Amino acid sequence: MVSSSVQPRVCSIARTLDIVGEKWALLVIREVLLGNRRFDEMVRRIGAPRDTLTARLRTLVGAGILERRQYSGHPARHEYWLTEAGGELYPVIMTLMRWGDRYLAGDDGPPVVFQHHCGHQLVPQVVCEACGEPLHPRHATRLTPDRA
Repeated sequence: MVSSSVQPRVCSIARTLDIVGEKWALLVIREVLLGNRRFDEMVRRIGAPRDTLTARLRTLVGAGILERRQYSGHPARHEYWLTEAGGELYPVIMTLMRWGDRYLAGDDGPPVVFQHHCGHQLVPQVVCEACGEPLHPRHATRLTPDRA
């Protein structure tokens, strides 16, 4: 029997997924990061239905991840630019790409490889800000009590 007092865990991951946890939203962010800021470019490169893409763009703008900037007056046309909050999703996108490259790329290898400004292949890794050690699930200790 399930208790009627069950409450979902208060969680920043769940809050974030409410905004960017849908395939099309993350692909929009990918495209803007790659410099494709116009609606028609996104439709072509993402493959999302136009109404779906419109809804995702509206959500991302409303959440403060993207901002809409007019680039033409007649007819009115807009581009989408990352805000500071949107730019901070770059490591998330790159880490997802690394995971996909490692586990899903198949025999052909990664479909795209990036070079870091230092001249080496970019291989994103999440590290502890204080000591620089790579994150591992066994190395984290919760400092605050669970609120749910």
